[in-house]
Amino acid sequence: MIALLIGSALSLVLALVGTPLFIKLLVRRGYGQFIRDDGPTSHHTKRGTPTMGGAVIVAAVIVSYLLTHLVEWMISPSHTGPTASGWVLLLLMGGMGLVGFADDFLKISNQRSLGLRAWQKIVLQGIVGVAFAILALNFPNEAGRTPASMNISFVRDIPWLDLAFAGTVLGAILFVIWSNLIVTGATNGVNLTDGLDGLAAGASVMVFAAYMLMGIWQFNQTCGSVKVPGEVCYEVRDPLDLALLAGTLMGALVGFLWWNTSPAKIFMGDTGSLAIGGAVAGFAILSRTELLLVVLAGLFVLISLSVIIQVVYFKLSGGKRVFKMAPLQHHFELKGWAEVTVVVRFWIIAGLCVAAGLGIFYAEWVVGL
Repeated sequence: MIALLIGSALSLVLALVGTPLFIKLLVRRGYGQFIRDDGPTSHHTKRGTPTMGGAVIVAAVIVSYLLTHLVEWMISPSHTGPTASGWVLLLLMGGMGLVGFADDFLKISNQRSLGLRAWQKIVLQGIVGVAFAILALNFPNEAGRTPASMNISFVRDIPWLDLAFAGTVLGAILFVIWSNLIVTGATNGVNLTDGLDGLAAGASVMVFAAYMLMGIWQFNQTCGSVKVPGEVCYEVRDPLDLALLAGTLMGALVGFLWWNTSPAKIFMGDTGSLAIGGAVAGFAILSRTELLLVVLAGLFVLISLSVIIQVVYFKLSGGKRVFKMAPLQHHFELKGWAEVTVVVRFWIIAGLCVAAGLGIFYAEWVVGL
């Protein structure tokens, strides 16, 4: 628990102090955001605002996570350091952040609102996602648990949804596909949500708060540590280290949100949205709560669905629209809602989704007793 406090506080301070320094660097180099012409006209005033702020979030998380483990090792030399789950999650988050950074940098360099081509982004994200999935199925601990499993999970692995039903090799291939579907959905969901000042950052703080609490709970109820007959336990490899990473992400996002809230002094860009989306997906897979992610990240799901509905209906109806504009937050802007009003109300929706997810998580444990 002390490590959680140290990690969260470190990442908060690093992001809070590092963001304005990064803003000055970006302004000096003229690295500003370009606004799409097909977006709300009110957003044109944001043109030139420094972007790629997600780099600060990623850096704050990695540095604070490693420093926390260093402090723990100094206090107790028997401390084993970062876990396999921690490393693979950092790989996914950092790798997606690098893809986003390349996209943001190209936008700035080419002086246009489009960066990587769609196929380039898909290929790069696929490489990171496949590497994560393969590594997550390795590195068993003394109990034989790997960071991820080939069972599809809800609040724990579902025994009858074992992807290895047709053999280990085929199961591994199916898991890589399943894992990448989750990663793609989460990264796109956060990326689509990142359209208003503070919206994605604030909603993500709540999601990571849920994963921190669930990690602590899973650690206290780890299979093998409590031997009460009939008690439900969790087969998660490194729940407390995942809770630490969730805490550092919370701290970094709160520190960044201080400067990102309306009117934003900096945007996270694809660097941040893809990294955060990757982390969200990683937590769902490594904490064995894959299907629960649909509830916990309900706001991201809702916004993604609005885009899917808009595109499908537009094509089927010959040019008609369900919403004034997609993603959903822009629909309400065009209806006359102030940007801050949209953000706060969507934060409320995000909070309700997280509360529902945590309620389901705990209720399953109670019912399972």
